Amino acid sequence: MAKIKPPDPARLLHDLEHSQELKPEVVAGAELDPQLALLRTWQSERLSRTYADLLADKRYSPACRFFLADIYAPRDFSQRDHDLKQIYAYLARVVPVQMLQLLTDTVELNDLTSRLDRDLLRVLIDRLGVAGTITPQLYATGYRVCDNYADRKYQIDLTTRLLKKVAEGARLAVVGLAMKAVRGPAERAGWGELYDFLERAYAAFRPMRDAKPFVRTVQQREMRILDQIFAGVPDPFSV
Repeated sequence: MAKIKPPDPARLLHDLEHSQELKPEVVAGAELDPQLALLRTWQSERLSRTYADLLADKRYSPACRFFLADIYAPRDFSQRDHDLKQIYAYLARVVPVQMLQLLTDTVELNDLTSRLDRDLLRVLIDRLGVAGTITPQLYATGYRVCDNYADRKYQIDLTTRLLKKVAEGARLAVVGLAMKAVRGPAERAGWGELYDFLERAYAAFRPMRDAKPFVRTVQQREMRILDQIFAGVPDPFSV
């Protein structure tokens, strides 16, 4: 059987910049619905409080800030996610599998989070009468009314998996080399937003020598909060 030759990196990078099939499509920027923005702002502030110690730790602060800005944030990620789906087949040939998995997990997490947030928002507004202020008690009650413990647990599991993938990829020299090689062609071809996301992820986790304590802390705290919410603990966000 003839040996299959690996793709030529130079050729693939040329395709990234010049192929008509890889021309990016601009997705009309959409401002988040004010009510959804209110919910996600509250969630981001809650995460900042829950992980205040990690944010203050120079080993973990960049990774925390990456998640607060690029994963759980009151922002519209439609352009990034659209770009990923459009360019996925190409990226599979040129980007190390660790970074490709990061992208697919990110989109899955973002899609799941969007669905869960919209379900929660409907409960908060339509059944609990939330207007301009969300309190911890109302938020926890909304969780229980939604009654989707399994989905919320999967959200935590997916977040944990994503953290592990980012950390593993950031430690590999091949990932750093791929990032440098792709930068110019990606920016010239119009894939700058997607590339910038990858670069921020790489830079955030690169300084972390051992990500296991960080990942374990996130998983344990989020599961504790989830269990306390569904158990009806008066202050479920205390960890």
